[in-house]
Amino acid sequence: MSVTTGPAAMSLGDGHAAALRRDRTIERWLMLSLAAPALLLVFVCLIVPVGWLFYLSFFTDGGVATLHNYRNLVEQPSYARIFWTTFKVSALTTAICAVLGYPLAYFMSQLSARAANLCIILVLLPFWTSLLVRTYAWLVLLQRTGLINTWGMQLGLWSEPLALVNNMTGTLIGMVHIMLPFIVLPLYGSMRTIDRTLVQAAANLGASPVQSFVRVFLPLSLPGLTAGALVVFILCLGFYITPEVLGGGRVTMVSSRIATDIDTFLNWGSASALGAVLLLLTLILLWVASRLAKGLSLVGAGH
Repeated sequence: MSVTTGPAAMSLGDGHAAALRRDRTIERWLMLSLAAPALLLVFVCLIVPVGWLFYLSFFTDGGVATLHNYRNLVEQPSYARIFWTTFKVSALTTAICAVLGYPLAYFMSQLSARAANLCIILVLLPFWTSLLVRTYAWLVLLQRTGLINTWGMQLGLWSEPLALVNNMTGTLIGMVHIMLPFIVLPLYGSMRTIDRTLVQAAANLGASPVQSFVRVFLPLSLPGLTAGALVVFILCLGFYITPEVLGGGRVTMVSSRIATDIDTFLNWGSASALGAVLLLLTLILLWVASRLAKGLSLVGAGH
């Protein structure tokens, strides 16, 4: 039995390596061709509009290149208040959704599969109704002569109508109602994957139910909580209908100011600059959240 050695063996090895590289190149091009329609859709629907947004932000209405739109964002205090209101409303909505959604998701995760599926349908039920309809429904409920104030005064809970609408309170109520499913579903999915034997093992080692939950279950559910909170927060940054209707013009967010700049003043440059800055801040937030999510994953793995 002869064995090929020397230059001939090296030639065969080089030929095999070249064939592998060629096959991999062909495979990559095939995968790229299959993904081409999706990439084209992303380019047309995302890259082009965002690029056009940045382009308009550096020009005046007369087509003159300038940084005036960005200087206004820095020099005028009203823009700082608008950004502060936007992030405050988003943060408060996210916090309230987390407080309300975590117990609900935990309850659902303890149910049987059939009962949990029924609860998921109930959680998703609001999505079957238009967001605009739900917002105006809250306006009917929360106004001074609405059902909540009427029943509250009839029951003697308060003597005068409460200011539940056209302010921050009404805005938060409406946004929490709309955003709650977006944090419940990721939390439920994360909790369902947690191995229950870990909690049982903690109990067998002498941990109380509260200690088992705090030291075992809670850390393992943090990635789902982080993902849901991030989705809620980012969606809230671009909210327009609910703050406009339930805020009554007293809760001005970035989206409301963008609409005013375009509809009232036809100032595309200023509106584009606002959108560009909000997008940049959102990307920074995503980067920070991704780093935080990695840390939480390590914490969960360590537990």
